[in-house]
Parts: sequence; C-alpha cells; structure tokens
Amino acid sequence: MARRPVVLVAPRWVPESTSGSERIAPQEAIADCFVDAILAAGGLPLVMSLTEDEGVIDSYLELADGVAVPGGPDVNPRRWGSDMDYDPALLCEPRDAFEFPLVRHALAADLPLLTTCRGTQLLNVALGGTLCMDVPSLGATEGMVQWRHTGILSGVCHPVDVEEGSLLSRALGGVTHAQVNSAHHCCVERLGEGVRLVARATDGVPEGIEVPGRRFCVGVQWHPEYTWREVRTDFSLWRSFVDACR
Repeated sequence: MARRPVVLVAPRWVPESTSGSERIAPQEAIADCFVDAILAAGGLPLVMSLTEDEGVIDSYLELADGVAVPGGPDVNPRRWGSDMDYDPALLCEPRDAFEFPLVRHALAADLPLLTTCRGTQLLNVALGGTLCMDVPSLGATEGMVQWRHTGILSGVCHPVDVEEGSLLSRALGGVTHAQVNSAHHCCVERLGEGVRLVARATDGVPEGIEVPGRRFCVGVQWHPEYTWREVRTDFSLWRSFVDACR
C-alpha cells in the first residue's frame, strides 16, 4: 500500500465554558468534513495542538508533507498595523498567535500549503497584505449586484472566475469558472509580497490567491471541505493539494 502523505491541520479553538459549577477547558477541534476531504484525496490528516512555541511548530513540520489551515474567526487588524475599532468577539488571539508562525515556517520550508476562508486571509496578512473587514462595503462590479457571501456552506451559491493557467485553475481541474459556496464577511485587500489574486466572484469580490514559485501555495475564500463530495472542482482541489504533498 502506498504511503499517505502527512497533512498537518491547524485546529479551531473553542473557548472555555462552564457546565453548572464546573469549568470546561478550552477545546481544540476540527470539522470532520475537513479531515474527511484530506483522507478521500489520499492524505493522512494530523491535527496539531495550538501553541506559540515555534520549536514545537518546527517539530510538527518535520513530520509533515503539507499543511492545511481552515476557516474560523477574523484575523486581528492589528496584525497589519491597523488601529480600526473592531469587535473583539469576532477575533481569536490563540489562533492568530499559532497560525502566523505556522504559515511563515511552512512557507520557509516550502511545504505545500492549502488555506480556506480565514486561513487564506491570514496567509495574505502573513506576507504583508491587508484585509477588507466588511465585504458588503465593496459593492459590486458595474452592472452586477453583490452575491450573498455569508452563511451558505452545504451547496454552491455563486460563480467564480479563475485566471487561466494559474495554479488554482489547474488544481480545480483546468477550469476558468467554478461554482462555490460562501461563508465570509472579510476578504483579501492589498496583496502581500509575492501573492497573486487569481480568482474573483463575478461580482468582483476576491476569492482565490496563490504564491508563485512555491511547490503548492493556494488559498481560497470558500469552503471546499463542505462540498467536495458533490462538487467536482472542489474535490479536484483537495486531490491536487494532496498530490503536491507526495
């Protein structure tokens, strides 16, 4: 049996809670559809522990053939030097503190990297870019209305134009148009160093980035972990990523 490439998965963080008089410790978890997509594509997912210890992160990376960073809460605007007044309830400092060094060290090691939603936004910021924190404020391309970009995970809800010949296009199976789901209110704005914007929704909202010159570094704004069973292009993305990890 062929060896499955090991894909590190950055976990989500669930804050501390209480049950009666008992304290329930914070939890680190991942959606089963995310790890199932990696398994179906031929990879072996390994869920990491949240840590700020960069030595521990490097130890994980020594075991890995690739890294996947999922969606979640918003990236703190202070990470790119903004002093905007932003609701702290929408942020997650434990994930920011872990994922920024994870992404930077993964890039330094040139490990294949696939990011979705928040992960894509964080990738852009890690490379010096900024984010739009309110997608509705962008409006739409002339002659278009803005698609609904929040709260639709289980099915496709809008089309995306993908740059012909881009890595993302090849990863999706060679297409230049795809149908995707959507659950975000932030998106990339100013691109980070070396980052290329290679996909937009037809209303103009950024939907896909990549970093040329890397083995595989692709970020999508949608959630292909929810639709890979039904949407051919989304499964192709997972398969292409895992193949790059071999």
